Amino acid sequence: MTKSEIVKQIKAKKSFLCIGLDTDIQKIPSFLLKEKDPVFEFNKIIIDHTHEYCVAYKPNIAFYEALGANGWESLQKTLDYIPENIFTIADAKRGDIGNTSTLYARAFFENMDFDSVTVAPYMGEDSVSPFLKFKNKWVILLALTSNKGSEDFQYIQLQELDREKLYERVLTKSQQWGNDNNMMYVVGATQAAELANVRKLAPKHFLLVPGVGAQGGSLEEVSKYGMNSDCGLLVNSSRGIIYSSSEKDFGEAAARSAQELQESMKKYLDLYAK
Repeated sequence: MTKSEIVKQIKAKKSFLCIGLDTDIQKIPSFLLKEKDPVFEFNKIIIDHTHEYCVAYKPNIAFYEALGANGWESLQKTLDYIPENIFTIADAKRGDIGNTSTLYARAFFENMDFDSVTVAPYMGEDSVSPFLKFKNKWVILLALTSNKGSEDFQYIQLQELDREKLYERVLTKSQQWGNDNNMMYVVGATQAAELANVRKLAPKHFLLVPGVGAQGGSLEEVSKYGMNSDCGLLVNSSRGIIYSSSEKDFGEAAARSAQELQESMKKYLDLYAK
């Protein structure tokens, strides 16, 4: 999917919502466990009820890998079920030496046909560049994450004189590898104070922003400091939508949660996407 196609969907739906399909078989409604493929049945109902409010779906690959071969089958069925005009993200956080990265890229881009994959940049250019060789596919590079441990390394000042932080070097250096048509950045919503700085360093790139909702991030702050003229944001919500109810009405409950976020996003698009 191209950048212009993503922007078109955002404008059409008045939404920059990404829904995380972090489907935990231990958390889905118990009545689904009688189904042949409970994970897919859960995802199918979530997609049926929320696709009109979102522009992206992001399966967290760990939830499927943990189930072995059956999990990979559920993931592929889920991917095939997502409407073609919705952006798909393999939240896999891959990152290894070149040959291995090439195989990871083939797995997610050729075999499964995701639009994008999340990648850790800390082994350098040759671990990322294999993913960038695929036409109309995206690398979403981990830049500034929302977890507490992000402070352990991402804020380290590389040199005492210029005080450049490690995450800032990731943002500037990686723009020599790809561009705003094939690379996005993960920036946690709980790092809203840094978003203006991130946007200054990467003015045209899309940002994938997890951490709104259950993790406490502010959608208003993310929009205010992170939005550009194309919107430039994909804001993810996982638990706050897909686990809105544990009863038979979980699909309808997810739709209400997604619609509530979409309505807020419409307001912020009108305010800040200029």
